[in-house]
Amino acid sequence: MKIFFNFKPISISLSPNVEKDDVLLALNLIIRPWLWKKGRGVNELEERLKRYLGVKHVVTFNSGRSSLFAILKALDLPSTTPVFLQAFTCNAAVNPFLWAGFKPIYVDCEEKTFNINPRVLEERIKKYKRKGEKGIVMVQHTFGFPAPMDEIIKICEENDLILIEDCAHALGAEWRSKKVGTLSRASFFSFSRDKVISSIYGGAAATNDDEIGKRLRELQKQYGNPPSFWIFQQLLHPILLAFLILPLYNCLDLGKLFLVLSQLLGLLSKAVHSKEKKGKKPFYFPHSLPNALAILALHQLQKLDKFFLHRKKIFEYFLENLAESSFSLPSIDSQTQPSYLRFPLRHSHAHQIIYKAWHKENILLGDWYTSPVAPHDTCLEKVLYKKGTCPLAEKLSQTTLNLPTHINISLKDAERIVKFLKKF
Repeated sequence: MKIFFNFKPISISLSPNVEKDDVLLALNLIIRPWLWKKGRGVNELEERLKRYLGVKHVVTFNSGRSSLFAILKALDLPSTTPVFLQAFTCNAAVNPFLWAGFKPIYVDCEEKTFNINPRVLEERIKKYKRKGEKGIVMVQHTFGFPAPMDEIIKICEENDLILIEDCAHALGAEWRSKKVGTLSRASFFSFSRDKVISSIYGGAAATNDDEIGKRLRELQKQYGNPPSFWIFQQLLHPILLAFLILPLYNCLDLGKLFLVLSQLLGLLSKAVHSKEKKGKKPFYFPHSLPNALAILALHQLQKLDKFFLHRKKIFEYFLENLAESSFSLPSIDSQTQPSYLRFPLRHSHAHQIIYKAWHKENILLGDWYTSPVAPHDTCLEKVLYKKGTCPLAEKLSQTTLNLPTHINISLKDAERIVKFLKKF
């Protein structure tokens, strides 16, 4: 049984981007409820993202899911339209299609990149798409590594397919010196608790298409702000994590117990609602991004370059120091610049390693993804995934783990992780 530790916990997903100034900002906002829904935060964030990405339209919503759902509604296509997306993903990337009435067609991924396999995509298109019919392809930049966009764009152009980019992991990543999110008809980003920047919940849709941009703005107004208590839950998250939950993670299981109790009592929201594991939509999606969370995201966006340089440094440390280990390590295409959101690696005993790291060393390693549609307790039938459809994605879900690279991981922390992993 785990007992008191003499060292701090290493966490990968418990608000990893939050620094002292973010906690202070959350404290400042939580006591000023008149700023929760209205203010200049949303407009400032959207303008900053437009300039950063170099696109004509950015419209914010309260999550990446809401952003994708709004894009699908803006496209206004019949529900019989074939939609292609990769397995080895999260139900948050699948559910908006189900909510909008579409039936996803899953495509297997590539072993080295964890991204969609263009050759398998072409096979699926030939099998499921009728001639003259429109369709959608959603490409996911897994772990922040850009997908092979030249091949995918060519396939979409040849087959009359609308391309959507899932940039939830990839804000700041580039393909051939072009930022991801600008290579498609529309794209979306996530500002969730464990993404490149974080406002606990939040997201944005981006496009250069004026008609889609206009419709997205209409939908943002139509959806309106989420309930005040939901906003309170998000503002409370970094505060409780900083002052109670993380400090108690080095003492028995008190930190985890307090986190679970906080969620059960409704003080904090979960990253994935139980309804989403069955393909259903929680009441708080879709909504626009409230002013308070936009202020948190804007504050994080100002630190994006610092975050990037730190993630790259930690990533390169892992790459160098695990080079002669028994793990399969990631390789970076010379034509790309990843966001370095996570350091993915493979091992035949990945799940046991994740378990032992937590219970023996107080290290919480990443488990993206332990199912072809994560999290592990997602009902695959409800998200229309049939076992055996994407064998490589299923194999990767049993052999993949990932390491933290975020701003609160020091080189000393990285050294501790490497020392533990070398035991295997």
